[in-house]
Amino acid sequence: MLGATALAQALVVAGSGSVALLGDTVHNAADALTAVPLGVAFVLGRRAATRRFTYGYGRAEDLAGLVVVLTIAASAVFAAWAAVERLLDPRPVQHLPAVAAAALVGFVGNEWVARYRIRVGRSIGSAALVADGLHARTDGFTSLAVLLGAGGAALGWRAADPVVGLAITAAIALVLRDAAREVVRRMLDAVDPALVDRAEHALRAVPGVREVGEVRLRWIGHRLRAEVAVVVDGEATVRQAHAVAVDAEHALLHAVPRLTAALVHADPAPRPGESDPHLLLAHHATR
Repeated sequence: MLGATALAQALVVAGSGSVALLGDTVHNAADALTAVPLGVAFVLGRRAATRRFTYGYGRAEDLAGLVVVLTIAASAVFAAWAAVERLLDPRPVQHLPAVAAAALVGFVGNEWVARYRIRVGRSIGSAALVADGLHARTDGFTSLAVLLGAGGAALGWRAADPVVGLAITAAIALVLRDAAREVVRRMLDAVDPALVDRAEHALRAVPGVREVGEVRLRWIGHRLRAEVAVVVDGEATVRQAHAVAVDAEHALLHAVPRLTAALVHADPAPRPGESDPHLLLAHHATR
Protein backbone atom coordinates (compact mmCIF):
# COMPACT_ATOMS: atom_id res chain seq x y z
CA MET A 1 0.00 0.00 0.00
CA LEU A 2 2.77 2.43 0.88
CA GLY A 3 4.64 1.44 -2.28
CA ALA A 4 1.60 2.19 -4.43
CA THR A 5 1.11 5.49 -2.58
CA ALA A 6 4.73 6.51 -3.15
CA LEU A 7 4.53 5.55 -6.85
CA ALA A 8 1.40 7.64 -7.40
CA GLN A 9 3.01 10.60 -5.66
CA ALA A 10 6.24 10.19 -7.65
CA LEU A 11 4.33 10.57 -10.91
CA VAL A 12 2.91 13.89 -9.69
CA VAL A 13 6.34 15.02 -8.45
CA ALA A 14 7.78 14.45 -11.92
CA GLY A 15 5.19 16.71 -13.47
CA SER A 16 4.85 19.37 -10.78
CA GLY A 17 8.37 19.79 -9.37
CA SER A 18 7.03 20.09 -5.81
CA VAL A 19 9.82 19.46 -3.29
CA ALA A 20 7.32 19.23 -0.44
CA LEU A 21 5.59 16.37 -2.23
CA LEU A 22 9.01 14.94 -3.10
CA GLY A 23 9.93 14.81 0.58
CA ASP A 24 6.68 13.06 1.43
CA THR A 25 7.15 10.63 -1.46
CA VAL A 26 10.67 9.73 -0.37
CA HIS A 27 9.43 9.22 3.20
CA ASN A 28 6.63 6.90 2.10
CA ALA A 29 8.97 4.99 -0.21
CA ALA A 30 11.48 4.55 2.64
CA ASP A 31 8.73 3.28 4.95
CA ALA A 32 7.69 0.77 2.30
CA LEU A 33 11.26 -0.42 1.67
CA THR A 34 11.96 -0.96 5.37
CA ALA A 35 9.53 -3.88 5.26
CA VAL A 36 12.07 -5.80 3.15
CA PRO A 37 14.90 -6.13 5.71
CA LEU A 38 12.36 -6.74 8.47
CA GLY A 39 10.75 -9.51 6.44
CA VAL A 40 14.14 -11.11 5.82
CA ALA A 41 14.93 -10.86 9.54
CA PHE A 42 11.64 -12.54 10.48
CA VAL A 43 12.37 -15.41 8.09
CA LEU A 44 15.90 -15.83 9.48
CA GLY A 45 14.56 -15.66 13.03
CA ARG A 46 12.47 -18.79 12.41
CA ARG A 47 15.56 -20.90 11.69
CA ALA A 48 16.59 -23.35 14.39
CA ALA A 49 19.58 -22.70 16.63
CA THR A 50 22.88 -24.30 15.65
CA ARG A 51 26.12 -25.13 17.44
CA ARG A 52 27.54 -21.84 16.14
CA PHE A 53 24.42 -19.70 16.68
CA THR A 54 23.26 -21.29 19.91
CA TYR A 55 20.60 -18.64 20.56
CA GLY A 56 19.25 -18.83 17.01
CA TYR A 57 19.04 -16.01 14.50
CA GLY A 58 16.71 -13.63 16.32
CA ARG A 59 19.39 -10.93 16.44
CA ALA A 60 18.91 -10.51 12.70
CA GLU A 61 16.08 -8.15 13.65
CA ASP A 62 18.61 -5.82 15.28
CA LEU A 63 20.59 -5.72 12.03
CA ALA A 64 17.37 -5.03 10.15
CA GLY A 65 16.71 -2.19 12.60
CA LEU A 66 20.04 -0.64 11.64
CA VAL A 67 19.08 -0.85 7.96
CA VAL A 68 15.77 0.84 8.74
CA VAL A 69 17.52 3.67 10.60
CA LEU A 70 20.00 4.20 7.76
CA THR A 71 17.15 4.24 5.23
CA ILE A 72 15.23 6.87 7.20
CA ALA A 73 18.43 8.93 7.56
CA ALA A 74 19.05 8.79 3.80
CA SER A 75 15.48 9.93 3.09
CA ALA A 76 15.88 12.86 5.51
CA VAL A 77 19.15 13.98 3.88
CA PHE A 78 17.66 13.76 0.41
CA ALA A 79 14.51 15.68 1.35
CA ALA A 80 16.57 18.40 3.06
CA TRP A 81 18.89 18.75 0.08
CA ALA A 82 15.97 19.11 -2.36
CA ALA A 83 14.22 21.71 -0.15
CA VAL A 84 17.34 23.83 0.38
CA GLU A 85 18.17 23.74 -3.33
CA ARG A 86 14.66 24.96 -4.15
CA LEU A 87 14.96 27.78 -1.58
CA LEU A 88 18.18 28.93 -3.24
CA ASP A 89 16.74 28.56 -6.71
CA PRO A 90 12.97 29.21 -6.47
CA ARG A 91 10.81 27.79 -9.23
CA PRO A 92 7.03 27.75 -9.56
CA VAL A 93 5.14 24.59 -8.76
CA GLN A 94 3.10 23.26 -11.63
CA HIS A 95 -0.24 21.42 -11.52
CA LEU A 96 -1.19 22.48 -8.00
CA PRO A 97 -4.51 20.57 -8.04
CA ALA A 98 -2.59 17.37 -8.80
CA VAL A 99 -0.17 18.10 -5.94
CA ALA A 100 -3.09 18.58 -3.55
CA ALA A 101 -4.66 15.33 -4.76
CA ALA A 102 -1.35 13.47 -4.29
CA ALA A 103 -1.13 14.82 -0.74
CA LEU A 104 -4.59 13.40 -0.03
CA VAL A 105 -3.49 10.07 -1.55
CA GLY A 106 -0.55 10.07 0.86
CA PHE A 107 -2.85 10.71 3.80
CA VAL A 108 -5.30 7.97 2.79
CA GLY A 109 -2.51 5.45 2.14
CA ASN A 110 -0.82 6.05 5.47
CA GLU A 111 -4.11 6.00 7.37
CA TRP A 112 -5.03 2.66 5.78
CA VAL A 113 -1.65 1.22 6.77
CA ALA A 114 -1.99 2.70 10.26
CA ARG A 115 -5.35 1.05 10.87
CA TYR A 116 -4.13 -2.27 9.52
CA ARG A 117 -0.99 -2.29 11.69
CA ILE A 118 -2.85 -1.21 14.82
CA ARG A 119 -5.57 -3.83 14.31
CA VAL A 120 -3.08 -6.66 13.72
CA GLY A 121 -0.79 -5.45 16.49
CA ARG A 122 -3.60 -5.53 19.03
CA SER A 123 -4.80 -8.94 17.86
CA ILE A 124 -1.36 -10.56 18.33
CA GLY A 125 -0.35 -8.50 21.37
CA SER A 126 2.50 -6.66 19.64
CA ALA A 127 3.11 -3.23 21.15
CA ALA A 128 5.81 -2.59 18.53
CA LEU A 129 3.37 -3.09 15.66
CA VAL A 130 0.81 -0.84 17.32
CA ALA A 131 3.49 1.84 17.72
CA ASP A 132 4.44 1.41 14.06
CA GLY A 133 0.80 1.96 13.17
CA LEU A 134 0.71 5.17 15.15
CA HIS A 135 3.89 6.19 13.31
CA ALA A 136 2.11 5.65 9.98
CA ARG A 137 -0.79 7.77 11.21
CA THR A 138 1.67 10.58 11.99
CA ASP A 139 3.06 10.23 8.47
CA GLY A 140 -0.46 10.71 7.14
CA PHE A 141 -0.71 14.09 8.79
CA THR A 142 2.71 14.90 7.34
CA SER A 143 1.21 14.26 3.91
CA LEU A 144 -1.53 16.76 4.69
CA ALA A 145 1.19 19.36 5.26
CA VAL A 146 1.85 19.22 1.52
CA LEU A 147 -1.61 20.74 1.09
CA LEU A 148 -0.40 23.81 2.97
CA GLY A 149 2.48 24.15 0.55
CA ALA A 150 0.14 23.85 -2.41
CA GLY A 151 -2.21 26.41 -0.87
CA GLY A 152 0.62 28.84 -0.21
CA ALA A 153 1.89 28.44 -3.77
CA ALA A 154 -1.61 29.05 -5.11
CA LEU A 155 -1.70 32.32 -3.15
CA GLY A 156 1.58 33.41 -4.73
CA TRP A 157 4.07 32.56 -1.95
CA ARG A 158 6.81 30.89 -3.96
CA ALA A 159 8.75 29.79 -0.85
CA ALA A 160 5.77 27.87 0.54
CA ASP A 161 6.68 24.61 -1.17
CA PRO A 162 10.35 24.40 -0.04
CA VAL A 163 9.45 25.64 3.46
CA VAL A 164 6.93 22.81 3.81
CA GLY A 165 9.60 20.49 2.40
CA LEU A 166 11.93 21.52 5.24
CA ALA A 167 9.12 20.99 7.76
CA ILE A 168 8.64 17.46 6.43
CA THR A 169 12.40 16.92 6.72
CA ALA A 170 12.17 17.93 10.38
CA ALA A 171 9.34 15.43 10.89
CA ILE A 172 11.45 12.68 9.31
CA ALA A 173 14.34 13.66 11.61
CA LEU A 174 12.09 13.20 14.66
CA VAL A 175 11.08 9.75 13.44
CA LEU A 176 14.77 8.98 12.86
CA ARG A 177 15.65 10.00 16.42
CA ASP A 178 12.99 7.74 17.96
CA ALA A 179 13.86 4.81 15.69
CA ALA A 180 17.60 5.11 16.33
CA ARG A 181 17.08 5.30 20.08
CA GLU A 182 14.93 2.16 20.07
CA VAL A 183 17.40 0.23 17.89
CA VAL A 184 20.40 1.21 20.03
CA ARG A 185 18.56 0.27 23.22
CA ARG A 186 17.63 -3.10 21.77
CA MET A 187 21.23 -3.77 20.73
CA LEU A 188 22.36 -2.94 24.29
CA ASP A 189 19.83 -5.44 25.71
CA ALA A 190 17.62 -2.76 27.22
CA VAL A 191 14.15 -3.79 28.41
CA ASP A 192 11.22 -1.99 29.96
CA PRO A 193 11.84 -1.85 33.75
CA ALA A 194 8.16 -2.71 34.23
CA LEU A 195 8.90 -6.16 32.78
CA VAL A 196 11.59 -6.71 35.42
CA ASP A 197 9.11 -5.67 38.11
CA ARG A 198 6.54 -8.16 36.79
CA ALA A 199 9.15 -10.92 36.74
CA GLU A 200 10.21 -10.23 40.35
CA HIS A 201 6.59 -10.09 41.53
CA ALA A 202 5.81 -13.40 39.83
CA LEU A 203 8.87 -15.08 41.36
CA ARG A 204 8.07 -13.92 44.90
CA ALA A 205 4.60 -15.48 44.61
CA VAL A 206 6.02 -18.95 43.81
CA PRO A 207 5.75 -21.38 46.78
CA GLY A 208 9.23 -22.35 47.94
CA VAL A 209 10.96 -19.16 46.79
CA ARG A 210 12.36 -17.35 49.82
CA GLU A 211 14.25 -14.57 48.09
CA VAL A 212 14.62 -13.25 44.55
CA GLY A 213 18.13 -12.39 43.44
CA GLU A 214 19.42 -11.38 40.07
CA VAL A 215 16.84 -10.95 37.30
CA ARG A 216 18.07 -10.50 33.74
CA LEU A 217 15.91 -10.09 30.65
CA ARG A 218 17.03 -9.68 27.08
CA TRP A 219 15.38 -9.49 23.68
CA ILE A 220 16.39 -11.96 20.99
CA GLY A 221 14.45 -10.76 18.00
CA HIS A 222 10.89 -10.11 19.15
CA ARG A 223 11.08 -12.70 21.93
CA LEU A 224 12.34 -12.38 25.49
CA ARG A 225 14.67 -14.68 27.43
CA ALA A 226 15.22 -14.55 31.19
CA GLU A 227 18.00 -15.61 33.55
CA VAL A 228 17.14 -15.40 37.26
CA ALA A 229 18.41 -16.59 40.63
CA VAL A 230 16.19 -17.51 43.58
CA VAL A 231 16.83 -18.71 47.14
CA VAL A 232 15.14 -21.95 48.24
CA ASP A 233 15.14 -23.95 51.46
CA GLY A 234 18.69 -24.97 52.28
CA GLU A 235 17.49 -28.40 53.45
CA ALA A 236 15.58 -29.12 50.27
CA THR A 237 16.64 -32.07 48.16
CA VAL A 238 17.88 -31.58 44.61
CA ARG A 239 14.51 -32.77 43.29
CA GLN A 240 12.62 -30.35 45.54
CA ALA A 241 14.84 -27.43 44.54
CA HIS A 242 14.39 -28.40 40.89
CA ALA A 243 10.61 -28.47 41.32
CA VAL A 244 10.67 -24.93 42.75
CA ALA A 245 12.81 -23.78 39.81
CA VAL A 246 10.35 -25.34 37.35
CA ASP A 247 7.42 -23.60 39.08
CA ALA A 248 9.34 -20.32 38.96
CA GLU A 249 9.96 -20.79 35.23
CA HIS A 250 6.25 -21.42 34.57
CA ALA A 251 5.31 -18.35 36.63
CA LEU A 252 7.66 -16.20 34.57
CA LEU A 253 6.36 -17.52 31.26
CA HIS A 254 2.79 -16.66 32.29
CA ALA A 255 3.57 -13.27 33.84
CA VAL A 256 5.95 -11.68 31.32
CA PRO A 257 4.61 -11.00 27.81
CA ARG A 258 6.69 -12.34 24.90
CA LEU A 259 8.88 -14.39 27.25
CA THR A 260 9.67 -17.72 25.59
CA ALA A 261 12.47 -19.16 27.75
CA ALA A 262 13.75 -18.76 31.31
CA LEU A 263 16.78 -20.19 33.08
CA VAL A 264 16.23 -20.36 36.86
CA HIS A 265 19.15 -20.96 39.24
CA ALA A 266 18.20 -22.13 42.73
CA ASP A 267 20.55 -21.13 45.59
CA PRO A 268 20.15 -22.79 49.02
CA ALA A 269 19.28 -20.57 51.97
CA PRO A 270 22.19 -20.52 54.46
CA ARG A 271 22.06 -22.27 57.80
CA PRO A 272 22.09 -20.17 60.98
CA GLY A 273 25.48 -18.48 61.30
CA GLU A 274 26.28 -18.74 57.59
CA SER A 275 26.33 -15.91 55.10
CA ASP A 276 23.24 -13.79 54.60
CA PRO A 277 21.12 -14.88 51.59
CA HIS A 278 21.57 -11.46 49.98
CA LEU A 279 25.36 -11.83 50.17
CA LEU A 280 25.05 -15.27 48.62
CA LEU A 281 23.01 -13.84 45.75
CA ALA A 282 25.52 -11.06 45.29
CA HIS A 283 28.29 -13.65 45.09
CA HIS A 284 26.30 -15.56 42.50
CA ALA A 285 25.81 -12.36 40.45
CA THR A 286 29.56 -11.65 40.41
CA ARG A 287 30.24 -15.13 39.12
